[in-house]
Amino acid sequence: GFKMYWVNRCNFNSTELKDIEYIVSYYFNKIEYTRFDSSVGHYVGYTEYGVKNAEYWNNLPGVLARWRAAKETYCQHNIGNW
Repeated sequence: GFKMYWVNRCNFNSTELKDIEYIVSYYFNKIEYTRFDSSVGHYVGYTEYGVKNAEYWNNLPGVLARWRAAKETYCQHNIGNW
């Protein structure tokens, strides 16, 4: 199987953008090492490797803008499908 993978998901209570949360989690050997959460607005690391990734990615404005926009472009756009 795959040892390194990422999962994105949307949590929502309504179709309003303020009630939607977008999360992308990065895993290695089934352990989450880094997460972007739209409620927090930046990456958070959970392991030594994850903290380094989070620090690097948080200093790339284009990467943060992409994931912040996903709340609207990915989650809100697909609510009708889910």
